Amino acid sequence: MNKPSSLALVCTVVVLFALAETSWAIGFETVTVTGSTTVMPLVEVSAEEFNILHSDIMVTVSGVGGSGVGIKNVASGFSDIGMSSREVREEEVALYGDNFREYLIGYDAICIAVSRSIYDGGVTNLTREQLRGIYDGNVTNWKDLGGPDLEIYAVARMVGSGTGDLFNEMVMGNLATETLGADTYTQNNAEMKTAITKSDKAIGYLGFNYVQDGPLRAVAYDGVVPTAESIRNGTYPLTRPLYVITWDEPDAGEKVFIDFLLGEVGQFLVEEIGFLPAAALSSG
Repeated sequence: MNKPSSLALVCTVVVLFALAETSWAIGFETVTVTGSTTVMPLVEVSAEEFNILHSDIMVTVSGVGGSGVGIKNVASGFSDIGMSSREVREEEVALYGDNFREYLIGYDAICIAVSRSIYDGGVTNLTREQLRGIYDGNVTNWKDLGGPDLEIYAVARMVGSGTGDLFNEMVMGNLATETLGADTYTQNNAEMKTAITKSDKAIGYLGFNYVQDGPLRAVAYDGVVPTAESIRNGTYPLTRPLYVITWDEPDAGEKVFIDFLLGEVGQFLVEEIGFLPAAALSSG
C-alpha cells in the first residue's frame, strides 16, 4: 500500500483547517467600531470585556481619523459603529442623510494643559480671551500671561478631530476659525500629550482622562479647574458628550454591544477610564 505523499498530507491538513475555520465562523458576527480617539480608550476596554463574555460576537476598535471619520464611516458602511465626541452636524446630515442614531455613553471635558515648567512658573488659570489670544497668534510669550519669559509653543488638533472642532466652537467662537497661532498640529490626544510633555513652554487641549497623571498640568479655564465634580455639576465650561453612532437602527450584534456600553459594566468602565457616566449631568 502506497503511503500518501508529503504534498497530499499538507493539502489534507489545509482542508481540515479550512473546514474547522468555516464551522467556527458560522453564526459569528464581527462589529467594527471607528472614529474619535477621545472615545476610543473607553470603547476599546469595553470591547475587550465584551469579547470575553460573548463567543458569537467580536468587536474590533480603531481610533484613526477622529469623530468626523467615524461619522463618515458609519454613513458609508465602512464601519458598523462610529465613535464621536460631538453630535452629528447638520451639514453631515445634509451630506449623508438623516439615518444616524446617536447613543450617549458618557461625558468628557476638553482640558487646557501646559508644560509643567509653565504651570510651576505661575500660569495656572487662563481666560477665554487669553486662550483665544494664544491661538489666533496675538499672544506669543508666557510673560504676558504671568509666566516665564518664553515664547509660547501652541499645539492644536488636525481637521476632523472632534476635540479640535469643539475647541474652535467653544473657545475660538466659530467652527471654521483657523488657529493661526498654532505651531504644530496633532492627530489625537496621545500625540497632543506627548507634544506638551516634551516641551518646556507648550500649551494644548485634550480629553479629561489624558490629564489625570504625568508631567503636564491642566489649568483652570475662566477660574474653574476641570475635575470630576466640576464636570458633573456643569460648572466647568468645556464639557462635552461622548457618543457611539449607528446608521439606522442597530442590528442584533451592534445593539448587544451598545446595551453593554450603557449597562452596569460599561458605565463602570466609563468612570474607570476617567469619564463621567451618561446619567451624571442629568442626575445633578
